[in-house]
Amino acid sequence: MTGAVHIRWFQECNASSTREVGGKCASLGDLIGAGLSVPPGFAVTTTAHELFLQSSDVRGREAELLASVDYESLPQVTAASQELRSMVDRAELPPSTAGAVRAAYGELCGEEGADVPVAVRSSAGAEDLAGASFAGQLETYLWVEGADAVLEHVRRCWGGFFTPEALTYRHRQKVDSADELMSVGVQRMVRARSAGVMFTLNPVNGDRSKVVIESTWGLGEPLVAGEVDPDRFVVDKVMLEVLEKSVSEKLIEHRPDLARRRVVVADVEEGRRSAASLSDAEAVELARLGKTIERHYGIPQDVEWAIDADSGSLVVLQARHETVWSRRERRPTVQKKGSALEYVLADLLKR
Repeated sequence: MTGAVHIRWFQECNASSTREVGGKCASLGDLIGAGLSVPPGFAVTTTAHELFLQSSDVRGREAELLASVDYESLPQVTAASQELRSMVDRAELPPSTAGAVRAAYGELCGEEGADVPVAVRSSAGAEDLAGASFAGQLETYLWVEGADAVLEHVRRCWGGFFTPEALTYRHRQKVDSADELMSVGVQRMVRARSAGVMFTLNPVNGDRSKVVIESTWGLGEPLVAGEVDPDRFVVDKVMLEVLEKSVSEKLIEHRPDLARRRVVVADVEEGRRSAASLSDAEAVELARLGKTIERHYGIPQDVEWAIDADSGSLVVLQARHETVWSRRERRPTVQKKGSALEYVLADLLKR
């Protein structure tokens, strides 16, 4: 089999590729196609996952175990998870898959003559289905360097397919494990000065005329995990002005330790603890970017972003559909249909 069976570059992916590369990688390809700044990378395909499961006999044992599991019994689910993950840990990637991953990682490193750090993330085929959100239940590994380490972390992501949480969630969502596969995204790391999340509506009340941004120093993982109180900006989506700003004391940050070749939790220097991790101008730039992404998908978005410490440029790390307020029926901002104000507001929100 050719490498194309096992690997798809992000720029080759889009919404039609979801079954092959998962929701996360498909979205990254969509964003690249829309002309947005996304760190380069590639997806290890669901076909490669299926070949791995078949060649290691995990798929057969999975069917036997899960047929008899009582999902109301945590010990039973945990025992099944442990056995399946142990099988994955012991298995080798098929040579064709390993060769394709090594070649793609080498191409990602380019002419630098050194192993570039990458993030290795699970990308589930069903993670963006309506009513299903696997976010937070699958694996992410940061600052992975070297082809051998990339292969090891791809396998770890595939092991994460069988966590108790993932097994139980698929069962509750009636997603047949035998029909579901996982892609893995390998994406060049950004040495983030600041990072965070952005909603193209107000997640508190669903107000679509606002963009809400949360940010912190360094990488965004402690914010997502709730380890830090983020800075918070509310930006008017029409006028592109910061309406509210709340700056928190940020005691820790996740940042790369270049000597140890991994991400570490570090204390924030006292002078930065109470300083805003994002300027007002950067918040407005983010809001403008959020409007572009929302317009591209036609639905409010939940966006992960970072500001590169080396270049100062803003990059998109992930975008997914907002899944709470966007499902509710929208109340019209102006009650009288066809009024001039209604059309003006609608036009401004699209810009």
